[in-house]
Amino acid sequence: MYQFFSDLMFYIIKPIASISMKRRGYVQEAIDRKCGIISEDGFSKDDNVIMFHGVSVGEAVALENIVKAVRNQFSQNKIVVTTGTHTGQDIAKKKLGDTADLITYFPADFPRCIRKFLDKVNPRVVFIAETEIWPNFAMECKKRGINLYIINGRISDSTFKSYNALKLIFKYFLSFYTGIFTQSEDDNNKFLTIGANPDTTKKMGNLKFDVKKPEGLSFNKNEARVLLAGSTHQGEDEIVLNVFKRLKEKHSDLKLILAPRHLTRTEEVKELIAETGFAFDLRSNNRDNLLGIDILQLDTLGELGKMYEHADISFIGGSFNKTGGHNPLESIVWDKPVISGPSTHNFKDIYSIIKNAKAGFVVNNENEFFETADKMLSDKEFYAYTVNAGKQVFAEQQGALDFVINVLKAVTM
Repeated sequence: MYQFFSDLMFYIIKPIASISMKRRGYVQEAIDRKCGIISEDGFSKDDNVIMFHGVSVGEAVALENIVKAVRNQFSQNKIVVTTGTHTGQDIAKKKLGDTADLITYFPADFPRCIRKFLDKVNPRVVFIAETEIWPNFAMECKKRGINLYIINGRISDSTFKSYNALKLIFKYFLSFYTGIFTQSEDDNNKFLTIGANPDTTKKMGNLKFDVKKPEGLSFNKNEARVLLAGSTHQGEDEIVLNVFKRLKEKHSDLKLILAPRHLTRTEEVKELIAETGFAFDLRSNNRDNLLGIDILQLDTLGELGKMYEHADISFIGGSFNKTGGHNPLESIVWDKPVISGPSTHNFKDIYSIIKNAKAGFVVNNENEFFETADKMLSDKEFYAYTVNAGKQVFAEQQGALDFVINVLKAVTM
């Protein structure tokens, strides 16, 4: 009955939805793909397709490591990655374009769209990242014997209240999932409360925390303490330089490494640094130490992740504008505490975890940035507590990638 009315609604909603999507920048091909129409050649059951879905940017980022790990360990299988938004598509193509066999849109949750999509993609296993409960998709997967899992599952407190009010309905829909694997015990309990099967609902940890330290970088900070400002955007460099100037007055041994997000801004940032009067140099000048300078501008490709090893405190850019921040775990994996501005929506779940653990800090303005950094530099016990909190967060959250790999081995080998 639910599927019958869903198909009926499709014909009513489609014209309105198409107009709305075009106004939001979706091209006709994207609209067709959401209706299950895929132009590329399809796959057969013999292709043993493994499908991953992440609705938008954050989920697509979370899937990067696991998709690459699956490609390495299941080289004979085909991999399909879907997203629900065009920003998610952009990120998926950028990060996984050379890894996945197909990157496309997840079908709208109408039976006719889903059937067309599944006929073409023919997945053997589907992993849905975080929390997307699509009833028609789940029912159709069950009919076809497709293993369907929620991975990296999470439910916010506000969403949980809504789900819990309708838990009889959600219990029915969740029964079509082969397994539900959550980020935390709290998330696990929320799923169980709304009716998930306790035999197939387990904590797996958080995929985003399965990051590894890159190879080290040959660099000597000469016993200085270092504030590293990584992936800064226009308007943030001035904030960083102002904070550094104030900190330097109290902590004479402090040095700054400033790494703009885009190398096209190298000259612009160089001029800003020169205006401060501090001695500085560019990393591209074969500079491998901080002797005789106060500021090093990192103007090389692919070195920021490695340079975090030499920081004492990190500022994560893209967070004092509307960019949404960048990944703080690139610093915390080196046991270096982070400070970010208020715009962190690209990694909101990670920031929520590290903020609650006091392994990182989100500040609202330049003055709060200074006060937080000053406290870290002045209070050794506070700094040590923050570093240890980061280590504990990683210990609690890691292991998710191996968990998913083991699930795959059980259903595909």
